[in-house]
Amino acid sequence: MSSPATPPTKADLRRSLLAARRARSPERRRADAAALAAGLPAVLDGVGDPVCLFVAVGGGPGAVPDGPDGALPVLDAARALGRRVLLPVTVGAAPLDWAAFTGRASLGPGPHGLLEPVGPRLGPDAVADAGLVVDPALAVDHRGVRLGRGGGHYDRTLPLAGPHTRLVALVGDDGLVPDPLPAEPHDVAVHAVWRPATGLTPLPLAR
Repeated sequence: MSSPATPPTKADLRRSLLAARRARSPERRRADAAALAAGLPAVLDGVGDPVCLFVAVGGGPGAVPDGPDGALPVLDAARALGRRVLLPVTVGAAPLDWAAFTGRASLGPGPHGLLEPVGPRLGPDAVADAGLVVDPALAVDHRGVRLGRGGGHYDRTLPLAGPHTRLVALVGDDGLVPDPLPAEPHDVAVHAVWRPATGLTPLPLAR
C-alpha cells in the first residue's frame, strides 16, 4: 500500500509559481496589466480612502514589461478615479511604512529592485485607516490564506489593518488554488483575490 504523497512545502510552491510567472510572455503581461487597470473600479467599490496599493515589478501581475517610463496602469487608474493612494516603504524586518503616491515623479528606487514613494512617511499605523489594502501574493486558498514571496513584510503589516479594511490579494490567474496552503498562527486571511482575467473574487470562508 503506497503512503500518501507529502504535501508541497512553501518553498516548493514558491518555486513552481514563480517559474510559471517567468514563463508568461510580455504580451500576456501587458494584457494582464490592462485588465487589472480596467477592473480597478470594482475593487474600489464601496471602500473609502486612503487605499493601499503597490508598484508591481518583474513578472508580478500588473507589471508592464519594457513599457515606457511611467507606465503604471493600476496606479494611474486609481489616480484617475480621484483616489488617495498610499504605497508601501520597506523598513527591514519591521511592518511596512507608507507614503503617498502622487505620480511617477513621486517614486524612487527601493530595496529588492522595487519602486517606493519618496515623500513623507506616514508610519506603519497608516494602514489602520485604509479602506482597502491590496497586497501581492503568489497564491491564495479559499480560506483566504496567502502565500507571499517569503519576506514576511505583509505578514507583519496586515495585523495592523483596521477592522473595516478590505484585504485583497493580487495574484495571477492561477493564483486561487483549490488545496489548502500551509498556514501559520499569525496569518491574517484576506477577504478576496483579484486576478486579471476574472477580476475580484470574494472568499466567504476567509472570515
